[in-house]
Amino acid sequence: MENPGEHLVGQYLKLIKKCDFVEYNLQTITPQGEIDVVGINSSKKQIYICEVATHLETGLQYTKDKRPDNVNRFKAKFEKNIDYANRNFQGYQCHFMLWSPIIRIPKKEDVKNNQYQDLLEIETYFQKEFNVKIEMFYNQKYVDCIDELRKIAKDTTQEMTSPMMRFLQIEEKLKAHCKKIK
Repeated sequence: MENPGEHLVGQYLKLIKKCDFVEYNLQTITPQGEIDVVGINSSKKQIYICEVATHLETGLQYTKDKRPDNVNRFKAKFEKNIDYANRNFQGYQCHFMLWSPIIRIPKKEDVKNNQYQDLLEIETYFQKEFNVKIEMFYNQKYVDCIDELRKIAKDTTQEMTSPMMRFLQIEEKLKAHCKKIK
């Protein structure tokens, strides 16, 4: 079962990227692993392969043996994801995405857990080693994506079936109603 962060990404793929198929927590056989969210826009022959880390208090902070492990964790995940896409979606334009609502950007560069620097390192590694761009959605860009979904919810009159989208729809309709009765 997808978590709310994954569900939000899936709705973004469905409603904004026009994916006609979205799968959550896809178990892959070759290579063996799990992908948080996969979306396919079959008419445009595009696939979106997304890793989602929804850590609200700490920001992006994976550890292994009490040491920061963001870079190694995402290198391993996206290496498998790239292999999966290459094996199964030849002829498709592949988009690889990392979604994390909160990335702490330190004021000093010598901080022990520099999440922002980790993202830059991940991005550089995949560009250099695989000629693949990892699209990053965090902080304001993450908010902007939610705002795009919020606009769809505001402009949609029929009941939305996604609980996340229905919540945004209720919120937007309620705001408009309250503004009218003031």
